[in-house]
Amino acid sequence: MKLLAFISRHASIIVIATAVLSFLLPTVFSWVRGNVSSVILGFIMLTMGLTLSAEDFKVLLKRPQDIAIGAVAQFTVMPFLAFSLTKIFGLNPYLAVGIILVGCCPGGVSSNIMSFLCKGDVAYSVGMTTVSTLLAPLMTPFLVWMLADTTINVDTIGMFLNILLVTILPVSLGCLLNYFAGKSQNFKTLQSVMPGCSVIGLALIVGGVVSQVQPQLVSNGIALFFLVLAVVFLHNGIGYVLGYNVGRLFKFPLAMKKTLSIEVGMQNAGMATVLASEFFISLSNPDSVLCVLPCAISCAYHSISGTILAGLFARWKEKL
Repeated sequence: MKLLAFISRHASIIVIATAVLSFLLPTVFSWVRGNVSSVILGFIMLTMGLTLSAEDFKVLLKRPQDIAIGAVAQFTVMPFLAFSLTKIFGLNPYLAVGIILVGCCPGGVSSNIMSFLCKGDVAYSVGMTTVSTLLAPLMTPFLVWMLADTTINVDTIGMFLNILLVTILPVSLGCLLNYFAGKSQNFKTLQSVMPGCSVIGLALIVGGVVSQVQPQLVSNGIALFFLVLAVVFLHNGIGYVLGYNVGRLFKFPLAMKKTLSIEVGMQNAGMATVLASEFFISLSNPDSVLCVLPCAISCAYHSISGTILAGLFARWKEKL
């Protein structure tokens, strides 16, 4: 219990340490591939479902306009910002599809935790994450198909089915378990350890990805890493700023503006990583493995930046 609580509190450090270990010893995580990654992501989404209750869904009915504004911001700001950055930096098609995938995925599960830490509107955060996740099977494949380089084949049907299987199904199962067993003390204990377990799952996905791209990172030098890091930094940071300003545009209270900033800026990069590995890596094209690099860096970086931003937001008052 204490170990999992420690892991949950230090998610960024755990993910970064796993990435470094995987780069130095890639064979340690070489087993995290294909279906294994999908199962791990499914488990992470199950942990999200276990935290959702009937009250969370009532929020969606009580605040449809606020949720709709957040969902539209989620699936416009980050996808088109990602597309713009790929053009500005002149990224190769596979690096480009990686950052576009991150932009087209729903909000990250950890955004709910960040919203709590920054004294935001947690109910609104949960509502936004839930809706964006439910919309993901349709919106993510469509947006990737629309924005990705036309020389890359985008399997929209395959992505749709994969997202249904590894996100919607586990989230639904978690919700049902919470509905029928939520009052049990044993179930509450289970819920308390799930954040730590989901961090372990995310770290494994990142480790698997880094082990895949390690040869390309070694052969292309540190310049490739810093190029992708710069794009991820701008994508994430500008996303926070634009998300906050969408809240200002609609005259949201401060707590909602904080939440909207975090929800828009933090993406489910774990999902992007699995989709990139499943649908865009080709054995006949060694460069195709580069598509997972922006996803892996985003996994670690979003956790770090989200934690920092939540700490800053928690200290700022209405002067914002």
